[in-house]
Amino acid sequence: GGKSALELLQENKDAGPKHVITFCADMDNMLGGGVAMGEVTEFCGAPGIGKTQLGIQLAVDVHLPGAFGGAQGEAVYIDTEGSFMEERAKDIASAFVGHVHKMGAQTERNERDEHTSNLSVESILSSIYVYRVHDYVEQIAVVACLDKFLDAHPLVKLVVMDSVAFQFRTDFKDYAMRSRLLTASAQRLTQLAIERKIAVVLINQVTTKIEKGPSSSSFLAPALGETWAHACTSRVMLYWEHGQRFARLYKSPSRKTDTVAYSVLQEGIRGVNKKRRSKQSSQARALG
Repeated sequence: GGKSALELLQENKDAGPKHVITFCADMDNMLGGGVAMGEVTEFCGAPGIGKTQLGIQLAVDVHLPGAFGGAQGEAVYIDTEGSFMEERAKDIASAFVGHVHKMGAQTERNERDEHTSNLSVESILSSIYVYRVHDYVEQIAVVACLDKFLDAHPLVKLVVMDSVAFQFRTDFKDYAMRSRLLTASAQRLTQLAIERKIAVVLINQVTTKIEKGPSSSSFLAPALGETWAHACTSRVMLYWEHGQRFARLYKSPSRKTDTVAYSVLQEGIRGVNKKRRSKQSSQARALG
């Protein structure tokens, strides 16, 4: 049956951790605390902008202990392009573990031991479950099997698909069928996010669109067209500007449109310090 708005509000309050952090404070603030659990969030961008790096970062960050406001969960990583890098995951996990132990050092010893003693690079990597898919049939099959996998692995709090578009953009002539398959897949992932209270992250590519008119111009837009645009709860475009990476939130049911800078470092996704940002802004003005 139906529920009152008050009941839904109370359920939301009692639901525990609500976000998976990105380790970029500005991006987390823009998203309202990080990538929301119970929702589908899409990150779009051109090659080399750091989409996969962000996906791996989130797969590591979902292990953040609950004592520090984390989801204390596990991750499923659906790799459709062969872009998941174990060594990169190891680097990011290593930096993450070091950071968490540093945070733990500021708490009472018993509490620290309880929350960080079992946290290691090996424990994190062993609970990121990677599915390598080679065509759209396998991709659909993995999504269809997620329910059973999540039943067997109840600690999974994040599902990353990197990327959602790749297998549907190569040698796929029947666009009507493609649209139906993508819509069904999106509905299933949305249902999983809501019912399981997990975060679903979809990595998407971009395509060049031509704007018709007297002065025709081109711009980058998320792949898979307008139909797919309704599949996600929130949408973030990642892009370059004057040598700096930016993330722009332009679709969200609860957050205002905003843009923040971010960096991809050896340690993973991080913010941009004010001194560096000020220097880049000066360079941008000089170029302008």
